[in-house]
Amino acid sequence: MPDDILVPVRERQTVNEGVYRQLRQALITGRYDPSQRLTIPTLATSFGTSHMPVREALRRLSAEKALIQAANGSVFVPPVTRDQLDDICRARITLEGLATELAVPRMRPKDLRKLESLRLAHEEAGIEDGIYNSLACNQEFHFQIYGLSGSQVLPQLIEALWLRFGPYMRMLSHHLAPVMDTADFRNGAEYHHAAMAAVLKGDAIGARRAIETDIAATQSMLRDLLEPAGT
Repeated sequence: MPDDILVPVRERQTVNEGVYRQLRQALITGRYDPSQRLTIPTLATSFGTSHMPVREALRRLSAEKALIQAANGSVFVPPVTRDQLDDICRARITLEGLATELAVPRMRPKDLRKLESLRLAHEEAGIEDGIYNSLACNQEFHFQIYGLSGSQVLPQLIEALWLRFGPYMRMLSHHLAPVMDTADFRNGAEYHHAAMAAVLKGDAIGARRAIETDIAATQSMLRDLLEPAGT
């Protein structure tokens, strides 16, 4: 993972939380390879901190099942498997579909304008922006919807699932990056377009189906990528 995605954290009162939040977001956006070992000294150097905040962040992320802590104390990104992929996506489809259905009736004109701007940003993300910008735009679009669901629980649960989905996002980025400037590149913009069209009509079920289809399409792509390895 390039070290330049992590920035020094210097404010003493926020250092622990800052390290945790940055590392958590790096995992969500797929900045680490499946099964990659994370070392405290390397991360501490990237953050410009002592070992303690990094150690605490790794402990918290291990408790969230975003990382695996071995018996010898080593910390790893979880490996990828088809069974785990299917399990996470099944939960994502259920929770994100529900959050979308709940959000649509609650959307106001300012929410629709914001959502449309995020949709356009994702659609227009190209090779000059890089694959991670495209994935970040995708995340913003989804969580803009879920944040309007009126539920305090659903966005938290969904974010936890995205955290565990991180290694698969890494696979996705490796697969998509080489074809970003070709006709074969698909970033899922069509599903966001369908969701937005349903939202503008006040069609909560239609929007839910579009988001569910988006997740299922990503799942199918990743299953194909996992197939050659027999995982």
